[in-house]
Amino acid sequence: MLKRWILDFAYYLDTSKSYQKRKRFFYNLLENDKYKYKKYVDIFMILLIFISVGVLIREVKFHVNDYLMFFSNYIISFIFFIEYILRLWVSSSISHIIVARAEHDSFLHRDVNLYKAFKEILRVKLSYMLTPKAIIDFFAILPFFHELRLLRIFILFRVFKLFRYAKSFQTLSSVLATKKFEFLTLGIFASVVIFVSSVLIYVMEGNNPNSPIDTLFEAIYWSIVTISTVGYGDITPVSHEGRFVAILVITAGIAVLAFTTSLFVSAFTEKLDEIKEAKTIEDVTKLKKFYLICGYEEVAQEVARKLHSNKNDIIVLDDDPLRFEMAKKDGYIALNYNPGKVESYEKLNIDMNKQVKAILCLREDDIENVYAALTIRSFNKDVYILSLLMSDGNRKKLDFAGINNVVYPQELVGLITKELVGKPVAFEVIHELRSESADVQIDELGITQRIVDNFATVGELDNKDFRVVLLGIYKHSRDRFFFNPLDDMLLEVGDYLLVVGYQVFIKEFEQYLHTKVRND
Repeated sequence: MLKRWILDFAYYLDTSKSYQKRKRFFYNLLENDKYKYKKYVDIFMILLIFISVGVLIREVKFHVNDYLMFFSNYIISFIFFIEYILRLWVSSSISHIIVARAEHDSFLHRDVNLYKAFKEILRVKLSYMLTPKAIIDFFAILPFFHELRLLRIFILFRVFKLFRYAKSFQTLSSVLATKKFEFLTLGIFASVVIFVSSVLIYVMEGNNPNSPIDTLFEAIYWSIVTISTVGYGDITPVSHEGRFVAILVITAGIAVLAFTTSLFVSAFTEKLDEIKEAKTIEDVTKLKKFYLICGYEEVAQEVARKLHSNKNDIIVLDDDPLRFEMAKKDGYIALNYNPGKVESYEKLNIDMNKQVKAILCLREDDIENVYAALTIRSFNKDVYILSLLMSDGNRKKLDFAGINNVVYPQELVGLITKELVGKPVAFEVIHELRSESADVQIDELGITQRIVDNFATVGELDNKDFRVVLLGIYKHSRDRFFFNPLDDMLLEVGDYLLVVGYQVFIKEFEQYLHTKVRND
């Protein structure tokens, strides 16, 4: 009966959405650095740490207010105790372990062995409790038993909890962790030198009545002070032999110091790019609205420049090191990520719907743009995507990838820019005009036989009556674009009108072109 109840309760917890939601909430609050509310918890815990340590220091020679003492001994300790229990809870799932054991035994047609399940739970929880951070958390709550005055010294362990909450400490520890073997070698070398020099100086000075080194502990103390090149001068050898040992220890100390310095420098040098990347991502998460540009080639560079001149924030993703460096040199926030991989956007840790104005796929390679669009659409269906199209044969592929708008340089827009400046520079303007939030848009209207039958020349279009501006006309027969055409220019089937105006007026104008009947 008890076994059945335990299994039912484990299955309930394992499948309960409300329980799992609460557990995820506390996990994010305590462990997930990307969770936006975690930093407030970290600041609060750091404040409690400094308060408790401050009370400990004050208490040494002065009386501490009874309420403050109660707050330090009980309230803060209780908060740390709750934190410890919560961390132990979210470190692993007890219900999942029981369910996994039940399913395993059921698959083998055996009775559920809860003993093995609880044994696994104990192993998993103990493995967490024996981690350095968990041990520090445990020592930090010991001052709760303040009647045992010796345990009050464990308040100092709360200082080590800063490693949990301060990102700079976490960065430092992660950097140094890459050199664990080297630091272990350094530690062994320094320990051997200290041990040998301590024994030698004790042998040389221990029986000398004029020597301050009278015990092995004093010899060890002298060796540590000397090898660290601190040299307080409170204990010094008096015999020639002892001074010779001091020379050797000082020389070894210089070697240890040089080795230590080189390890720190090399560790930070190797991790410098990762540290900069983490800082860049942190800056990105703070932006409220920005454009995300995938690729940084000629078109993208001009688009970024135009958008930046209009006070827009820009993020550039490009996996090519040269283009990545160029984007940084131009003053934009750039990341050396592949726009076609989901991991790139997971690392960014941004809210596509709230932070991204639009994603511009501006690689001069249709396949790369398709990959980027498909990747983005795999986890977000709503964000606005504009893409550059290099080959008209790939237009359907881009449409299938879920791109909202396609810019094809060889078409009408490209011809305009070629006519004016000789290179594509207006794509950002097109995006701004075509975006859903814009009041004005640019559009292309094809000239059909019905329109030609009713409107012989440009001057007869009456576009001004609809508050629509005619930028130009692309003559298909001449394969040329005419900017600001004359009123007497003849219209032909296959031509395209490039117009600018409010969307509703363009629609009315287009409807008018297709419905008006010439009165002869």
